[in-house]
Amino acid sequence: MNRRVVIDTDPGLDDAVAILFALNSGRFDVLGITTVAGNIGLERTTRNAGGLLAQLSLSDIPVISGSSEAMLRTNIDALVIHGSDGLRGVTFPEPLTPPRTGAVAWLAETLVNAPSGSIDILALGPLTNIGRLINEYPEAAARIGRVICMGGTIHEPGNAGPGSEFNFASDPEATAIVLHAAIKCVVIPLDVTRKVRASAAYVEALRVTQAGTVAADLLLAYMQDGKQSRPLHDPCVMLLALAPELFDIEMRRLAVDLSDGADAGALLERSTGQPVSIAMRVDADGALDLLASGFR
Repeated sequence: MNRRVVIDTDPGLDDAVAILFALNSGRFDVLGITTVAGNIGLERTTRNAGGLLAQLSLSDIPVISGSSEAMLRTNIDALVIHGSDGLRGVTFPEPLTPPRTGAVAWLAETLVNAPSGSIDILALGPLTNIGRLINEYPEAAARIGRVICMGGTIHEPGNAGPGSEFNFASDPEATAIVLHAAIKCVVIPLDVTRKVRASAAYVEALRVTQAGTVAADLLLAYMQDGKQSRPLHDPCVMLLALAPELFDIEMRRLAVDLSDGADAGALLERSTGQPVSIAMRVDADGALDLLASGFR
């Protein structure tokens, strides 16, 4: 039986590839897509999510817009990577249905109406929606099967500050809430995602199906130097959900930097920190093979 999931996201080029994989692979039962401001503003991330569904002619999966602002901080964005539209000019059809509003309440209702532990959240962006869910609907949040989230870094340099990663830096308070909550959570940091990159030949080889062609267009826009893509951060979330054996997962005691400094949101290894499951190594070739299989 396919695992039932909600995708919480801020698409975003690599987010879009991850979502396409989940929708096209036939290995997930996607109950809904909740959106959050992150790479770009909430209106655009929500529109992009709806466009992805329209690209595959899917009208039965709801898009529910969520948090437009971080819990306590001014939003940051990643326009320099993803462009003002989030997709660097890759176009999608108009959404087939208008988005709903109130992602946090929708998540709570969805979790309460399902068997406890039966729904996973695949978190591709800042953790604001999930942090708010834990604060506002703790009994519903306790019913999450697990959260698999892309964020943070341990040994790698940051991409938001010297030691901080974009998703966690976008809402440090929400990150701390999620990592300290009594729910199962697996973190996939830059230490892993920077090992997974698509070559130009790999990208072109995806053009065997409609979804593969769209993924190739997105990855082409996401190329770093014409030879390989930027790190495939968010697809790693879907890949770990399907094949955890491709990843080495360790338990580390971690705290979150909640200062106002350049490394706000950074993960700090502390003897008094919260035990967190974190992926530290990946079989990159195996991950790329699995990703490609979702577009055949």
